[in-house]
Amino acid sequence: MTKPVCVLVGAPGSGKSTVGAELATLLGVGFRDTDTDIEQMAGKPIPEIFIDEGEAHFRALERAAVLAALTSHPGVLALGGGAVLAEENRAALIGHTVVHLSVELTDAVKRVGLGAGRPLLSVNPRATLKHLMDQRRPLYAEVATATVVTDGRAPEEIAAEIVALLRP
Repeated sequence: MTKPVCVLVGAPGSGKSTVGAELATLLGVGFRDTDTDIEQMAGKPIPEIFIDEGEAHFRALERAAVLAALTSHPGVLALGGGAVLAEENRAALIGHTVVHLSVELTDAVKRVGLGAGRPLLSVNPRATLKHLMDQRRPLYAEVATATVVTDGRAPEEIAAEIVALLRP
């Protein structure tokens, strides 16, 4: 079984995709994002999955994508912000190196904008994002082997910190 060198979790806007790509470059490994895997499986963007089939269908695709990636990708893996909601995904993360990219609401809003292309943020995006972050923060902490604060920091700086964590 192949497993990722590092799995990134965190709220929307925490930098999972941007930092993940930078981290993979620094480590000389591939980068994979389960949200991209889901879009490829479904043949459409995530917002369309939510509209056409609903959140429950999306979450089922997400569980399948996470489990597949955790057993087949040897590089850096970024999970969607809500992947930790599924007990099955949290259980599958046991034994993996999981880095929680922590972000506060102000920076998250600056990074994601207010709802563009993010179905769960389409109504009252700032309040919804705050609620999602509050709800998920304990789950990120539960699965994380390390937490890195991303507020006000460049992706290169964050990735360098993670490299140092991976190579003590």
